[in-house]
Amino acid sequence: MSKLATSGLVLGLLIFLGTHSVRIFADNWRNACIARIGPHRWKAIYSVLSGLGLGLIVWAYAAGRAEPTILWQAPTWSRHLAAFLTLPAFVLIAAAYVPGTRIKAWLGHPMVLGIGLWALAHLLANGSLADLLLFGGFLGWAVVDFASARARDTRAGMRYATRSILFDAIAVAAGIVAWAVFARFLHAWLFGVQPFA
Repeated sequence: MSKLATSGLVLGLLIFLGTHSVRIFADNWRNACIARIGPHRWKAIYSVLSGLGLGLIVWAYAAGRAEPTILWQAPTWSRHLAAFLTLPAFVLIAAAYVPGTRIKAWLGHPMVLGIGLWALAHLLANGSLADLLLFGGFLGWAVVDFASARARDTRAGMRYATRSILFDAIAVAAGIVAWAVFARFLHAWLFGVQPFA
């Protein structure tokens, strides 16, 4: 992995995860900025920085995969384990968008947990420097963000409303379908790796 790709990936992660960490480390400053410039400008700046960071991550990770620096050789079984670990990750992410699920009421922030599980799964199955930086970065961020968000909920006395268990069934079904489509078709097309090969 070239120094340029490594620097690009680190910078992209700092920008992308940094913008997604403002509530963790500077919530009062964030609130003051929103009050001063307004929510629309804040979201615009947030979106531009996130897009810039994500673009750098995509470019640098692709460059790192083209000329990989192998740190360890992941065993074959870890790829199959990763494929199955991403199933609950997809369900957790779906539960973040389906309103009134008991999954969200119980966990509070299933999206962050889903991202953490996705990152862990890929970290287990890949052993290059690019993988360590990308998935290790997202895993570390997810752990810190989840702990911070739960503490924030506790301080605020947050209770998430629930609806019929049907909505949990919808979240689970949507997660399974999305996982199956992604694993069977999109993953190989986008990344050149067939999870169940």
